[in-house]
Amino acid sequence: MRLSAGLLLYRRRAGRLEVLIAHPGGPFFQQKDEGYWSIPKGEPKRSEDLLGAAQREFLEETGFAPAGPFVPLTPVVQKGGKRVHAWVAEADWDPATLVSNTFKMEWPPRSGKKREFPEIDRATWCTLEEARRKLKPAQAAWLDELEALVGARGASAVEPSRR
Repeated sequence: MRLSAGLLLYRRRAGRLEVLIAHPGGPFFQQKDEGYWSIPKGEPKRSEDLLGAAQREFLEETGFAPAGPFVPLTPVVQKGGKRVHAWVAEADWDPATLVSNTFKMEWPPRSGKKREFPEIDRATWCTLEEARRKLKPAQAAWLDELEALVGARGASAVEPSRR
């Protein structure tokens, strides 16, 4: 089974929780919106611990390194079978400063031309309701878990657990 690890950031604004979600880059996702967004995540390197992979991937895909503390969430299995581990942390960051790593692929198909695309083409803060619509369906489960940890109105801080 393929593994992935990422970070779900949240902040409090106007008495409610907001989460940071990211839109995948590349030509296949340009016109895709609801159900295609994700938390910044990626595959761990050999012998890399999952939290370390989540932090590295977040930095590579956004240019930002949140400080934590990081609280583990229940892993989910996405439609394609990938098991995704996630940690939640409170942080604030301006998505306008996004600097994502890139990947190369042949585009247009069968053209013989390689083009470079960002892993993430944009990121945004959104309410939990908006995130439930935009996130990949399996990842939306983390929003319920976040609410249980901090309360729907963001009244208490998330504390690291020993899980």
